Amino acid sequence: MAINSDQRPNPDMLLAHVQAQERRAARGKLRIYFGASAGVGKTYAMLTAARKMLADGRQVLVGVIETHGREETAALLHGLDVLPLRNIPYRDKVLTEFDIDAALARHPSLILMDELAHSNASGSRHPKRWQDVEELLDAGIDVYTTVNVQHLESLNDVVGSITGIRVAETVPDTVFDEADEVVLVDIPADELLARLKSGRVYQIPQAERAAKNFFRKGNLIALRELALRRTADRVEDDVRAYKIEKSINTVWKTDAALLACVGPGRGADHLIRSVARLAGQMNAVWHAIYIETPALQKLPAVQRERILKSLKLAQDLGANTAVLFSNDIAQAIVDYAHGQNFSRVVMGRQSRLSSQLPWTTSYARTVAALAPHIDLIEIGRAASDHEDSLSEMAAESVAIHSPDKRIPVANRYQIRSYLLAALASMATALVATPLLDIFNLVNIAMLFLLTVVLVAVRFGRGPSVLATVVGVLAFDFFFVPPRFSFAVSDLQFAMTFVVMLVVGLITGHLTAGLRYQAKVASRRESRSRALYEFARDLSGVLQGEQISDKTQAIIQRAFRANATLLLPDDEGRLQPPSPEVAGLDMGIAQWAFDKAETAGIGTDTLPASNFFYLPLVAPMRTRGLLAIQPDNRRWILIPEQRQQLDTFAALAAIALERLHYIEVAQNALVHMESERLRNSLLAALSHDLRTPLTSLVGISESLTISIPPLSDRQKEMAHALHDETLRMSALVSNLLDMARIQSGEIKLDLQWQPLEEVIGSSIRICAPQLKEHQVQTIMAADLPLIHFDAVLIERVLCNLLENAAKYTQAGSRITLSAETSGADISIKVFDNGPGLPQGREEAVFEKFTRGERESSKPGVGLGLAICRAIVEAHKGRIHAGVSPDGGACIIISLPLGNPPDMSDMPDMEIMSLMNHEAQTIGSNNPIRPLSV
Repeated sequence: MAINSDQRPNPDMLLAHVQAQERRAARGKLRIYFGASAGVGKTYAMLTAARKMLADGRQVLVGVIETHGREETAALLHGLDVLPLRNIPYRDKVLTEFDIDAALARHPSLILMDELAHSNASGSRHPKRWQDVEELLDAGIDVYTTVNVQHLESLNDVVGSITGIRVAETVPDTVFDEADEVVLVDIPADELLARLKSGRVYQIPQAERAAKNFFRKGNLIALRELALRRTADRVEDDVRAYKIEKSINTVWKTDAALLACVGPGRGADHLIRSVARLAGQMNAVWHAIYIETPALQKLPAVQRERILKSLKLAQDLGANTAVLFSNDIAQAIVDYAHGQNFSRVVMGRQSRLSSQLPWTTSYARTVAALAPHIDLIEIGRAASDHEDSLSEMAAESVAIHSPDKRIPVANRYQIRSYLLAALASMATALVATPLLDIFNLVNIAMLFLLTVVLVAVRFGRGPSVLATVVGVLAFDFFFVPPRFSFAVSDLQFAMTFVVMLVVGLITGHLTAGLRYQAKVASRRESRSRALYEFARDLSGVLQGEQISDKTQAIIQRAFRANATLLLPDDEGRLQPPSPEVAGLDMGIAQWAFDKAETAGIGTDTLPASNFFYLPLVAPMRTRGLLAIQPDNRRWILIPEQRQQLDTFAALAAIALERLHYIEVAQNALVHMESERLRNSLLAALSHDLRTPLTSLVGISESLTISIPPLSDRQKEMAHALHDETLRMSALVSNLLDMARIQSGEIKLDLQWQPLEEVIGSSIRICAPQLKEHQVQTIMAADLPLIHFDAVLIERVLCNLLENAAKYTQAGSRITLSAETSGADISIKVFDNGPGLPQGREEAVFEKFTRGERESSKPGVGLGLAICRAIVEAHKGRIHAGVSPDGGACIIISLPLGNPPDMSDMPDMEIMSLMNHEAQTIGSNNPIRPLSV
């Protein structure tokens, strides 16, 4: 049985799959137990499977298991070999983490690694547990692990928007997708809530808090849907890989994808809209394809433009579109369905006239015969289609369904070609007449067949048919006895005439078809070469003028059209060409650029224009516009020409975007170097200024207590000198701190600490500045411990309080509040003063920017810039807003993290920790230097 070469698997895909299998053979196998949330039973399922492996003789090692106090889970650990955890000193604490070196030394057959998204403590070899797993796999060790859907990187923001909680620990999707097995562990939301309520997920107090936040029924249902869909996508990839590996060409009905077959008839738009609605109802992806045959390539330009618009409509409605080239439409549909694993093919209903023609066969019946396992869906014709005239329906049916039928001869062939074909047969008769005494009649007939082949090659199928008929008649008249008569003396010559006619017709048909296919292949090769040369030329350009020149040149050469490249200015306005181009309408060009839509010739927008306006749409934004003035307006209606032109435009747009980002990168490098030099200068100046300023502070203090005592006037001047020197020292300290922050020299001393103590010490430090203001604090009663650097956060709060005191009148009220907000803790410092200038809420955080542009108040505008740098170093956010009291409000959001459980610590240990933290942050120094 012959194998259809079109159905063979792609060799490149097979090679890549074989290479991937070879790489996987040397690695361990990864199995992921995947669930929608905590408590569904992933760890329990993993331990159950591990115990079965142990019973089968596998060497099983428990690397990390988190039971969370669940007795039934802890019971499954009995009898399993548990790897001791490694102690990691961290400041004044000792943390425990997975011991990867010990695991590699023991090299078990299988190791269990719970909570794949876990972040390792500082001092571990890898920052993430999934990186530990990768090293174990590379060593040839099989790994079982667990992960929840919210920990997948691609779904992290989706889950955050659903639950209102962003999970900080994530796993790259590549780890999930490249796993050898994914086991979905799933239970209904009501059952999970019942387990939570009974304390089988978390301890009762923690479970009650979880039920009010993350573990709400709506959240669990949405997470379950995400987990099911992500698992289905993963399994679909496995199915496709298995089919490639086993060379399976049949369609497996594992998804709800739809394949729409678009034809050149008037019902194409109705078919596309119907399939789009059907795909929406089924929540399925869909493709739309159009098969181009040699016969369809000869349709009128207007009808081919209608096809192009139909495909564009399908693309706008969410379909993946493709134009295929084949002589057999039904076979092309089946091959595409097999290659993309489509189990449902949607086709339009064939017209009544074409279905009654005896020589035509419905494409649906042909597809059903070729692929009986594919489901066929037939879409009815639109009401407007029934109003078309019977003649137009017949013309379309013949053009579509019968490749041998052609539209009128006068529309495609010149009369001169037919005359030359007839004269060629007559000339063959004249040439062969003197040879009658030398060659027999069979050889003379061969000369006529040779003439038919040459005519088919030169003029095509129609003239070759005429040359065959004239040749048979000339052979009968001039060479078959009795000569010079159409009478036949021997009936055997009648068979000769029939065979000669049939052979001539078949030979002419095949030769003309090959001639047309060679012409099409030559044009495709020419288009491919032009695209290659254009892409090669654009790869090395470094200026916009070069792109413009090369684009205009390639369009002139490929399409015989004049092209003008229009580029926008910084405000998005297209710049007119120089010199001006006659007939070019800048208004239409600007509209097409702004809307990113074509206009002019062949479009629905001002089709009477002499130009075709094509926007250059790059991945990020529209980069320019091509105004094309063709010599022949009809070429723009040809689908192949439009596709090639769109490709040229895409290449030019990408080249312009590449130049834009090169310029952005160069400017960024210049800016970074300027910042580095400025920070170095600030650091050098600040450091050199601190020593003399310290001396000035000491001298001014000595003057106030000098003996003999100074006069009152001299004391006043000495105090003024002391105050101004302290202010100058504070400014220099800010400059030095800013330089250190920008250079990345600041090291955070992160500790789990109570926020209340830092707020209290900040207010005490700023007491001199706040003595003429009313200060109140609003603290939530259940504030947890926060993981932050107390000295730096104290510095932030001091800066904010000093700013509030500086820019409000005496007697104003300044409020400092703190409360939990989702996964963050929100700290607000607000007042009832004049507030921030409107529109400058973000600008005040820039360096050397002040709330009042011209002010007698001291400062250089670095306080809020330092605050932002410190908060962002803590992975937090800071922004300005409007105070509830009508003044300015600065809001800080710091991540809560996972604070230690204070309930498990003895009371004396808690008090010791609180006293230690209070001593750490209880200084009254007005200027706290940043630790480096």
